[in-house]
Amino acid sequence: MIIYGLNTCALCQKARKALEADGREVSFRDVRAEPLSEAELAVLIAEFGDRLVDRTSNDYRALNNWLKNSEAEAQIAAQPKVMARPVIRDGDRFYLGWDQSVQNALLAGS
Repeated sequence: MIIYGLNTCALCQKARKALEADGREVSFRDVRAEPLSEAELAVLIAEFGDRLVDRTSNDYRALNNWLKNSEAEAQIAAQPKVMARPVIRDGDRFYLGWDQSVQNALLAGS
């Protein structure tokens, strides 16, 4: 299982701790330190579309107008912090966020 996010993201850390406490083997990838490749980003865009960009974040609001009107791939490539997080890959399944439905799907005790 892989969590894509930021080391500084509290929600990413909550997800990681809960999954590890549930006995899951989790690897974490900070998308700022190790950006997604075009191929990896294409898979996530195909899965989540525009939902992959967090348009409520200060980082998104700081983008210039050209980038705000660009495709999600360009926005995330230019500023990885605008990616909604965490993105969790469990085999061939992908999850976005750490809400109750994601927790129910991934945690045995939920």
